[in-house]
Amino acid sequence: MTQPPTWPAPTTVEPVHAVVPVPGSKSITNRALLLAALADGPSLVRAPLRSRDTRLMADALSALGAGIAERDDNADGTSDGDWLVTPAKPAGPAEIDCGLAGTVMRFVPPAAALADGEIRFDGDPRARERPMTTVLNALRGLGAEITGDRLPFTVHGAGELAGGPVTIDASASSQFVSGLLLSGARYRRGVTVHHRDDTAGQPVPSQPHIEMTVAMLREAGVEVDDSAANVWRVAPGVIRARDWSVEPDLSNATPFLAAAAVTGGTVTVPGWPAATTQAGDAIRGILASMGATVVLDDRGLTVIGGPLTGVDVDLHDVGELTPVLAALAALASTPSHLTGIAHLRGHETDRLAALATEIKRLGGDVVEEAGALTIHPRPLHAGVWHSYADHRMATAGAVLGLAVDGVEIDDLSATTKTM
Repeated sequence: MTQPPTWPAPTTVEPVHAVVPVPGSKSITNRALLLAALADGPSLVRAPLRSRDTRLMADALSALGAGIAERDDNADGTSDGDWLVTPAKPAGPAEIDCGLAGTVMRFVPPAAALADGEIRFDGDPRARERPMTTVLNALRGLGAEITGDRLPFTVHGAGELAGGPVTIDASASSQFVSGLLLSGARYRRGVTVHHRDDTAGQPVPSQPHIEMTVAMLREAGVEVDDSAANVWRVAPGVIRARDWSVEPDLSNATPFLAAAAVTGGTVTVPGWPAATTQAGDAIRGILASMGATVVLDDRGLTVIGGPLTGVDVDLHDVGELTPVLAALAALASTPSHLTGIAHLRGHETDRLAALATEIKRLGGDVVEEAGALTIHPRPLHAGVWHSYADHRMATAGAVLGLAVDGVEIDDLSATTKTM
């Protein structure tokens, strides 16, 4: 197989000044698509993200029987890019390609358990290494028949699922909880998910993503009780059809805001919501603590770069920000300590090991711990930055390249996962 050419990251000695509209949130798009596919009538998903992960979700739900098409709603017959989703009872046989999308491999199997017939799941080579036993064993406990414990696996659908209570260890990913909740209203007894980590007492990471799931379920008329810690109850019932409006992806905005921080420039992302369930909103406070000026107003979110200082921050709830923040830390004037990120070892790649390896490759000083990175700034030099087929690794390398001449990204195509 021919390797793609490396991509020379642009370097600048001048401040970057830009207004950067950012496409829609992947997290919201894929949740909206799944809820729409299980709803009681057609739904509209407005301004969805178009990326590999969202197309994989759309293709997976289409394979189960849902209709997903662009709505031609303009006078000249053109489309604004909105998706019209027409639900259908899930049915097999079907083949689902998960690619490297955690939302597809963890959100779709609970829906496939409602299908008549066999639904086979597979994905990219790295996806076959990602943990799946938690959600698959949970589905078995709720009455599903499944062959296999990781990709590839097959869900043998019986047309319905009993549902009820289930206890899982979700300390590796919040997606295990969200996946069960999103389809739970369609189970005969609903679903009650208990999180329990008997080994280290670890909480569920990325809690804002579960809060997003709960909020979207309630918007679709589903009764959810999350009043007790580490317990989520979804009552059986109808998922209502509705119009979903997708916010800009705030995590995907981070590399562009970082460009202002790195170069002492000014970058505005229009349409930044005043209130949101997206975890990426936390970047505002983190960049401010690193020396940037951050302004949220009717123009959007504006970051004005200043001298970069290090940061000591717990990223347990916002782990997706870690790669770009590690890049900023490597360029700062003082050390940084990024904690609460052990769960990133099970993402598209082992992000802690990857970040430590690649920053060191460019001359940096990184101490890798089980769930943390300590980064001592050092002068960096040219070199190839490996993306590990991970979109957030690729963007982290591009941020470093703004300040370090001669950085080349080995596989820029990884960014198509979410862009």
